[in-house]
Amino acid sequence: TLQRQLQQSDCQNALMKKVFDTHMLFLQINQSAAALKHVFAALRLFVAKFPSAFFQGQADLCGSLCYEILKCCNHRSRSTQTEASALLYFFMRKNFEFNKQKSIVRSHLQLIKAVSQLIADAGIGGSRFQHSLAIINNFANGDKQMKNVNFPAEVKDLTKRIRTVLMATAQMKEHEKDPEMLVDLQYSLANSYASTPELRRTWLESMAKIHARNGDLSEAAMCYIHIAALIAEYLKRKGKINIFYTNLTSMNII
Repeated sequence: TLQRQLQQSDCQNALMKKVFDTHMLFLQINQSAAALKHVFAALRLFVAKFPSAFFQGQADLCGSLCYEILKCCNHRSRSTQTEASALLYFFMRKNFEFNKQKSIVRSHLQLIKAVSQLIADAGIGGSRFQHSLAIINNFANGDKQMKNVNFPAEVKDLTKRIRTVLMATAQMKEHEKDPEMLVDLQYSLANSYASTPELRRTWLESMAKIHARNGDLSEAAMCYIHIAALIAEYLKRKGKINIFYTNLTSMNII
């Protein structure tokens, strides 16, 4: 059957990608609030039936869905904001359940990455988006089934981190003509994600671009060396590298 085909290779297959892309198309094309309500319902069913597609293997589908839902959290329609916030909360809850009630690491990482992308693409962060974050926190506070586990605290930590990124980005915009202050702000944000190498790499790359643009090539090079160190550390943990990692350690880079 079609369902068995979709579940092949833990839902990491070409057919699943095509079905997922079809769902995403409905979010990417302008729809009425009434139509979006049905799209969100279809996505809830899709996530419930195929959680492995989002929370196991490659993170591409998880990242794409987070990006599109967050865009809807910034929608001009209050009803769409509420529906999108409910879907996002449902998505994180499914992630928590899929991980045997241990964490929402994947959705946390992909949501922060999506926020970073959307700041540049759509300029999110205003009152509409803040309203959606408040709705998500309210869902966490009122979810009686999750009262005795760590999930509500993880949701609140995530929304707090999203607000931190939004605030830091707003500060960066204020100081965009002051390169040194801008880099300091980005460095602080990069350090706040010391435990999340993928996000730290994102901000270090951004710092490197600013340094290069200002002609500060040695500072840009140091950013890229730190990125190389992060990658080396990851490869070391995976048992795929040894000598390069040792050399970086002796240089006090990691």
